[in-house]
Amino acid sequence: MPDGAVIPDIASNYTISEDGTTYTFTLRPDATFHDGKRVTSADVLYTIKQIQNPDVKSPHRADWDGVAVSAPDDHTVLLPLPHAYAPFIENFSLGILPEHLWKDTTPEDFPFNPLNTQPIGSGPYMVKQVDKDSTGSSVRFDLVPFSDFTLGRANISAISVRLYTSEEAVVKAFNAGDVDAVAGISSEQLAELSLNDSTVVRSTLPRVFGVFLNQNHAPVFADATVRNALDIALDKDRLVNATLGGFATPLSSPVPPVRSEIVAGTTSTTSAAANAYTLGTVDAARDELERGGWTWNEAEGAWKKGSQTLSFTLATTDTPELVASANAVVTAWRQAGVKVTLKVYPLAELNTTVIRPREYDAILFGEVIGREPDLYAFWHSSQRNDPGLNLSLYANSKADTLLSQARATTNKSEREELYTELADVIREDQPAIFLYAPDFLYVFPENVTGVRIGSLTTPSERYQNVFQWYTDTERVWEIFAKNTQPTL
Repeated sequence: MPDGAVIPDIASNYTISEDGTTYTFTLRPDATFHDGKRVTSADVLYTIKQIQNPDVKSPHRADWDGVAVSAPDDHTVLLPLPHAYAPFIENFSLGILPEHLWKDTTPEDFPFNPLNTQPIGSGPYMVKQVDKDSTGSSVRFDLVPFSDFTLGRANISAISVRLYTSEEAVVKAFNAGDVDAVAGISSEQLAELSLNDSTVVRSTLPRVFGVFLNQNHAPVFADATVRNALDIALDKDRLVNATLGGFATPLSSPVPPVRSEIVAGTTSTTSAAANAYTLGTVDAARDELERGGWTWNEAEGAWKKGSQTLSFTLATTDTPELVASANAVVTAWRQAGVKVTLKVYPLAELNTTVIRPREYDAILFGEVIGREPDLYAFWHSSQRNDPGLNLSLYANSKADTLLSQARATTNKSEREELYTELADVIREDQPAIFLYAPDFLYVFPENVTGVRIGSLTTPSERYQNVFQWYTDTERVWEIFAKNTQPTL
């Protein structure tokens, strides 16, 4: 749910063993798919097996790789784990495939099955009609409530979801009144929307963007005063305002904040996990370098310390927001006298030739953390090489212990304490310059009530409590009632 609580849907209940290693789910006897067929444990097993099949290429495969699953009967699912893993419960917020419809589909044909665009699920809304363009691409989905949804029939009688090829097309459609809601719009395009009778929600995504320093590739980063000076030089408030229109939270920690806030239409909602950060100045960065024994060489136009010159290359991908952020970072560092060369790569090339072989001095990139933080892959020393995601090649025995303890601790408050301690350890070592956690922007009609965005990990999660949404109503004679159909 939007508040982070886990609410069983097709399951009537679930239990986790005291040691955190065995998950047992009991399915509801009345859980059915949109075609009327009962949801059974066989459907759950089939779905997980397909996720685990490397030929299917599921984006969820890493979450389920190596996980054993069994079904002693039609309504029970057992999942034993080799060791406790607290965030594992988040893996169960996925749709279940009806085995009777998918069972004859080969892995190669999975992307081409018509059920991808005309799905049969068990959620609160079912597909009534799909419109396609001249190329055969789906451009509109008309949804109606599923009367047998386990948590109760949805309130809004019809919803249409439309797809567009560009933000400009979305803005045009919204301003023309063709759509009532817009998701994932950039701050620049938000300013182009006519927001009369609309509510805008910003939800900080659990993602950490920063500059990760590879000391193995650029020994200059081994100097603590260099790392500190690079951080001090950056005014992160200014960076967020200039490159993201203010729709991000400045960071000085590997743990992203959790915040969901209404910024137009009504007052704010929830806010949590404050994250302190350093407001930098170029002069302060220069002072820090001098304090660390670096001297300014006027002839070379560079900072020198013995035989070392303070210079390095910064890599990033060609995403507009990251390019803008990288340019802002490089500008500040150059003003402090640091010699920085910026290299921008297409994402595929960055992954294959830069990130995987760790061929970079520093890289401006993002980490997708997840609703229940698990920072193991990003900071544990065992993850320094591909396919690990420890981009700073960071190694600290205390951090390793905290990371292992945190992922095995099922008590949420204890886990948060461990991550607070971990953040302090990483902040002290400064293996990266943390920049910001971006916001997800969602615009929807002011007369739609009950929308609870909360913390999102993916844009689709804005619909987590869609069955509870409703439009403002008055008590009127039924013959005068008007049926509304928002385009969300």
